[in-house]
Amino acid sequence: MKTRMQSLAALLLALALSLSLALPASAAETASPAAEAASSVAEAGKAAAAAAMTYGQAVQLSWAVWQDGEIIARGQAGGPRENPGSPAAAPGDLYGVGSVSKIYTTAAVMQLAEAGKLDLDQPVVKYLPEFKMADGRYKDITVRMLLNHSSGLMGSSFGSGILFEDSSTAAADQLLERLSTQRLKADPGAYSVYCNDGFTLAQLVVERTADMNFQDYLRANILDPAGLEETYFPGELVSGPQRSRAAAAYQGEDTRPLPLDCLGVVGTGGIYATAEDLAAFGGALTGETLLKKASLEAMAAPEYARGLWPEEGPGSLSYGLGWDSVEWYPFSQSGVTALVKGGDTQHYHAGLVILPEYKLAAAVLSSGGVSTYNELAASQMLAAALRARGVTVDETPLALPEAQRAPMPKELLDCAGWYGSLTIYEVSLSENGELTMRCPALPQVPAQTFYYYSDGTFRDKDGASALRLVREENGQTYLYQRAFSALPGLGGLPASDYAAMKLPENPVDPALQKAWDSLMGGAVLPMNERYSSQVYASMGALLQAESGAVESAPGYVGALRIEDGTHLRYVVQVPGSAGRDGSDLEIRRDEDGTLWFYQSGGGVYMDLNAAPLLPAGKGGKLSCSVGPQGYALWYKVGSDAAGKTLEVQLPENAGFWAYNPDGSLAASSVLWGNESVKLAQGGLIALAGDPGAAFRLTFR
Repeated sequence: MKTRMQSLAALLLALALSLSLALPASAAETASPAAEAASSVAEAGKAAAAAAMTYGQAVQLSWAVWQDGEIIARGQAGGPRENPGSPAAAPGDLYGVGSVSKIYTTAAVMQLAEAGKLDLDQPVVKYLPEFKMADGRYKDITVRMLLNHSSGLMGSSFGSGILFEDSSTAAADQLLERLSTQRLKADPGAYSVYCNDGFTLAQLVVERTADMNFQDYLRANILDPAGLEETYFPGELVSGPQRSRAAAAYQGEDTRPLPLDCLGVVGTGGIYATAEDLAAFGGALTGETLLKKASLEAMAAPEYARGLWPEEGPGSLSYGLGWDSVEWYPFSQSGVTALVKGGDTQHYHAGLVILPEYKLAAAVLSSGGVSTYNELAASQMLAAALRARGVTVDETPLALPEAQRAPMPKELLDCAGWYGSLTIYEVSLSENGELTMRCPALPQVPAQTFYYYSDGTFRDKDGASALRLVREENGQTYLYQRAFSALPGLGGLPASDYAAMKLPENPVDPALQKAWDSLMGGAVLPMNERYSSQVYASMGALLQAESGAVESAPGYVGALRIEDGTHLRYVVQVPGSAGRDGSDLEIRRDEDGTLWFYQSGGGVYMDLNAAPLLPAGKGGKLSCSVGPQGYALWYKVGSDAAGKTLEVQLPENAGFWAYNPDGSLAASSVLWGNESVKLAQGGLIALAGDPGAAFRLTFR
């Protein structure tokens, strides 16, 4: 059952075979170590790429391995979907690298630190005096905290930042304004939790301290020195000759290619590259082309350990400066340093893994798919490269330590209750040592039962995964999870992290709880997203929302604490990734009784029920304009317009989106260049553009 609050949360976060494998390029004919390794790495690369394609259901994929200054192996898999007879993926294909862009930003910051233009441990306000927040603790945020995800910022102020075929930088340009009204969700430095806004702030720090445009800085100080001629920014692709080389992306099973997947926060996730160029970038970091050795070592330090973090491991996350993991399995258990960064946009997915001491790097990029599988594939390629050099990596699957069923301490019964992260869980405990966990937001998923063991864990019936209830120094209780997934062809992936935090009790008046529960049904409509925003394409089933409330903890709406009749507060403090992208929420009713939702990151949403019926117009014609606030115009299709064909005359910098009654897209000027649509009763129309944009509608 969909709910209004689920719909809003999904909107805010929206922002997750047969293979055709091309042979890798021939190795150089010299007898260099790279040439000797090329054959075995190529075979491993093909197998790993095939596995990543299969697990992630990617459309197409490219990969490359760099060693000692050259690409020693490369390959491609899959190809465009719209024409089965069209050429497969090619070596020059370009992909969005998503959050791997954060490593370019980190390298830029480290360069400026080397030059004495900034200090990682100085406050951000020293370099951006205009940076202010509605929370005095912001003055304690240092540049280092931006790079190790411990700033305490809410997460992602991505309004109008995830776009189609649009190089607008409004999301980055407006970040300081949006942060000015926000609070922090944690003390700066308290713990590391994935945070996109921190890297957009770091981008602004680079621009200010270098006194030049961020993209110009990257090209002059990173791309050109490293010889990266196949790395681009959104504006260069949208209006440049390389646009045709961008790997095709698709909406669901549709065979029509989508416009270019663009992010307006370049330093956070907006860079594009070939697999060869991304691997070469990683390789350049292993030498002293871009950074001094001490800077790379600083990036590889266990920054996550500065704050709250589970004591057990290893897991898939262990933040350094920029890197997602500086203790990556299986290399870490063999004493090999592996630095890993993944990246996901809506449609592109990337994995970069480097082994600094061996001057090795591998990159795997895909259209469709999942970054984690790409990272694992890159790891398999590098393990093969090490084997070719006589270095063995221990890939023995990890297992839980031996333990036996045991009586559960009675004090653990106090840990029963509601736990929150990106969703909520109810944890029940019985005196016989059984822990039952259910997720009310996913009623189709059966409750899971775990049993208490002598090492203090609760394990599933197969003994493959374990939970632990941990009382941390900050006074909060956490649900810790540990498991290991073996993936044939990709090795294994360990999990060792805090999955959720016990929600503090919040007794509220029953009438207040009932009032909030009454708001739980229905869907919301994005009002201040740019016309080219991918949020419109991600609405889908959200528009099918049914009325009714999903069960929440008393005093909460989902994982948001009820403050009063109009405010919800984000209280989850979970390190890693489960506590990312928090947001407070305020509701208001205007003079007409329309219900509005204001997300602390800047998003504005309107109750679906407030959308007016689409008038067919006098004489079959209608004119309407976007107001001064720039809010999108939403209309329901009623009996007056149903069955007619709507033709839309669009102004410049505007678009229209049409939805069927089931929430699927019927037409889009942005995606497919549609200028008309046959209207179905119960459908929706969205018209979006700059303030003052005038639309002329004709009904036939």
